[in-house]
Amino acid sequence: QVQLVESGGGLVQAGGSLRLSCAASGRTFSRYVMGWFRQAPGKEREFVAHISRLGITTYYADSVKGRFTISRDNAKNTVYLQINSLKPEDTAVYYCAAQTGGSVYELPKYEYWGQGTQVTVSS
Repeated sequence: QVQLVESGGGLVQAGGSLRLSCAASGRTFSRYVMGWFRQAPGKEREFVAHISRLGITTYYADSVKGRFTISRDNAKNTVYLQINSLKPEDTAVYYCAAQTGGSVYELPKYEYWGQGTQVTVSS
């Protein structure tokens, strides 16, 4: 089992940047495929980015390609989401999630979730 704690959210102006972090408990972090998701008010939670166990393969939602970068440091049990060129429509609660399987986009396949961190982008 793994526990996830996100941090790094905040209020930022459009065009700004943030770096979100997700710290995982346990000694087997490299077993887990990691993902970032987000949920805006009144909307369903949606996929943002995914990274494989060793960080070799990444996937992104079309809406964030070129602006967001997912990375991980298995020695620090942490996954990151660098967010650049923020837009008001990026405003959401951002969640990290972990799974032992190989699914990329399917929310139900992710077994463990953090509590989320709020990102608010002002225009």
